[in-house]
Amino acid sequence: MAGFKSPDFNERAAAARAAKQAAVEQLRNRPAPDPAIIAERKAAQAAREERRAARKAEAAAARLAKAEAAKAQAAEEAEALQRSEAEQKAARDARYAARKARKK
Repeated sequence: MAGFKSPDFNERAAAARAAKQAAVEQLRNRPAPDPAIIAERKAAQAAREERRAARKAEAAAARLAKAEAAKAQAAEEAEALQRSEAEQKAARDARYAARKARKK
């Protein structure tokens, strides 16, 4: 029984050329794509892009609304803090006036 004979370079190169030629022939023999299918795929892609753009716009609007709400809340809190400080000052002034009135 004969042992395994490894292929030499020329045999490997010929096998690679044959495989490449077979792949090229297979691509050449493939039927051309149907224009209706191509148009359908392009329409589906355009619809996906529209939906994606709509989602992005919706998300941007939501972020903007959230930022506006946060800004309004911060302004309200600042106003409440100012009112609180004004109330504290008024209470302090009232205590001071009462203390002065007791001394007289």
